[in-house]
Amino acid sequence: MFFTCTASNHEFCSHGSQADHAHGLGDAVEIAALSVSGKATKAAKALKTKASTKSPVKSAPKTVKSPSGKRFNVDMHCHYQNNEVAAMAAPLNPFQKEPSIIYANQMTREVNMKQMKDRANKLSDIATRLKDMDRMGIDVQIVSPSPSQYYYYADADFGLELSRASNDRIAEIVASTPDRFAGMCTVPLQNPKMAVKELERCVKKLGMRGVEICTNVNGIDLADKRLGLDKFFAKAEELGTVIFMHPMGFTHADRMTDHYFNNIIGNPLESTLAVSHLIFGGVLDRFPKLKFVVAHGGGYLAHYRARMDHGWKARPDSSTIIKKKPSSYLKKFYFDTITFDTGMLESLIDLYGAKHVLMGSDYPYDMADDTPVQSVQSVESLNAADRQLILGGNSARLFNLRKR
Repeated sequence: MFFTCTASNHEFCSHGSQADHAHGLGDAVEIAALSVSGKATKAAKALKTKASTKSPVKSAPKTVKSPSGKRFNVDMHCHYQNNEVAAMAAPLNPFQKEPSIIYANQMTREVNMKQMKDRANKLSDIATRLKDMDRMGIDVQIVSPSPSQYYYYADADFGLELSRASNDRIAEIVASTPDRFAGMCTVPLQNPKMAVKELERCVKKLGMRGVEICTNVNGIDLADKRLGLDKFFAKAEELGTVIFMHPMGFTHADRMTDHYFNNIIGNPLESTLAVSHLIFGGVLDRFPKLKFVVAHGGGYLAHYRARMDHGWKARPDSSTIIKKKPSSYLKKFYFDTITFDTGMLESLIDLYGAKHVLMGSDYPYDMADDTPVQSVQSVESLNAADRQLILGGNSARLFNLRKR
């Protein structure tokens, strides 16, 4: 179901001309236009020249400061869209490769296009972001790349180049406004050796607090030995780096093209599958000190864990690697608060403890929780200490944010 959008009569496209032609959630409209107008390669070369003459990136500071002086509300799930990196990647034709675009009908693509136009400033303009943070009661954002900018389908060398450009920009944002931002990096998981090298650079030289990864690499599960990601997991464990696992649509979603199902259903399903593979594939046994944060309240597994335990006990084909019941490993994971339901958030906290739930918003997309502080405050059963842990204390501890 991959497609190439090259003419107005294409079966997937209703745009009348290339001038108004662009697709995709998470990519700037201007970059999309470049990719179909034939100017992308020229733009990419110009950006490579610009990147090569940039001054060295400053390392992020060791501390962050709460502007309120009293509270410390941290949003650990928020994204930054790098338009320059998108232009560099445009020759790869991302719109032919991303599941969130491939498995979407024309109406969804049009709604996504409008979203990108309406929210362009929120995605890429820091002044706009800071105003929104003040409105939302957020003291610090831990900024991660837009999920559309993983670029795992690029060849390894180019993938590393794209990752480095993305990471350098986030480091610049953090260095320019250290009181309000901390950063997470991205790495080219299509090449574990390069991923390890870039992770080490980002943590040791750029001061990154975590790494954002997708729930799969080009449709291959993270625990699959073909990927060879044990090198990456070992380095993340050694460095104590938080791994923030964020999906980008389900990769086999032929039945999810309508109604935005590949996000509404597909994203939590992707996280559920990824966590299950990490558990049943023995990754948590091999690397027991890994720190995973799972987006969107942990998907479905956080609320339907008993079925995996039953299967593991009842069937020999479900217990080929791990020796402990699967749900016991879930207690090692951390989850953000994006559940859109007070009762579900309360259940998540009851199951895994207040210390394993971190406030997140998914800023600035339309599937975000625009009032994350209020969502946490709505859980009336929380005492004041646990509420503050979820609002910011857990992120401060996990991502090593030392308030000053």
